[in-house]
Amino acid sequence: MALEDLRLFALGDTRAFGEAVARALGIALAPHEERRFEDGEHKARPLENVRGTDAFVVQALHGEPGRSVNDKLVTLLFFLACLKDAGAARVTAAIPYLAYARKDRRTQPRDPVTTRYLAALVETAGADRVLALDVHNPAAFQNAFRCGTDHLEARPLFARHGAGLAGSDEVAVVSPDTGGAKRAEALRASLARLLGRPVASAFAEKYRARGEVTGELLVGDVSGRLALIVDDLVSTGGTIARAARACREAGAKRVHALATHGLFVDGAKALFAEPALDGIVVTNSVPQSDRAGPGAKLAVLDVAPLFAEAIRRSHAGGSIVELLEP
Repeated sequence: MALEDLRLFALGDTRAFGEAVARALGIALAPHEERRFEDGEHKARPLENVRGTDAFVVQALHGEPGRSVNDKLVTLLFFLACLKDAGAARVTAAIPYLAYARKDRRTQPRDPVTTRYLAALVETAGADRVLALDVHNPAAFQNAFRCGTDHLEARPLFARHGAGLAGSDEVAVVSPDTGGAKRAEALRASLARLLGRPVASAFAEKYRARGEVTGELLVGDVSGRLALIVDDLVSTGGTIARAARACREAGAKRVHALATHGLFVDGAKALFAEPALDGIVVTNSVPQSDRAGPGAKLAVLDVAPLFAEAIRRSHAGGSIVELLEP
């Protein structure tokens, strides 16, 4: 397909991110209309012909005042279906932050498996492919969807940022729980290649039951090192804060947190006052204005070029594997 056959839409408050993706692609966002009605219903439709095109819809599924996760999900589903009805040859949901991905298995009797339910909804709406960034469990994401999937990672950006932070210091990459060990190991390996020297690894003990988190043990050597705590998201910040304190108690020289999605819900502002933590790095997969509060020690990395290149390659039938290394 030629580039003129590509249509890029960005819904709701994801528009600024979508515009950045469009600039990196060298195209303009396709026009569309969104309306909200007095009774809470809404509609969205393309304002130009999409028949025979390769359509990409950018929508991050995070909650915000006035628009819940569910509002955004329904808008995305209806718009995907609308594009298929209008004759688009292929429709891809490009989702910087994928909601409902944390519950990918049953940990309690009769638990829901929301990752699978979400996949069924997106497929039923007509999506031919889903492009997502750092989902909670990549294997569960790939197995839940029967349509095509592409999983992007912020790891190359984090590795370059971590290398800049390290300087001549020795480094340890820390997972805040055992479930994130593979994510931490991948970053450790990337960072070691960039730095040209060994990078240590560690993980913190964490148990969650009925909303209560316990566990204080840190396994691994962080003494005298820059400790980089890596996770897929920050919500309240409690997990990151606990891991940061454990690293300091174990003798870490500096502690920084790297998390792809900065949700920063109620209570998270206390994280930025945590003395054990020197800095927090997230991406712009979720807009960060007013989320962390004034004076926050926050750095935001831009993943719009990553999405743009993935969309370019997907449109041209290319591979995105090369995008996963720094």
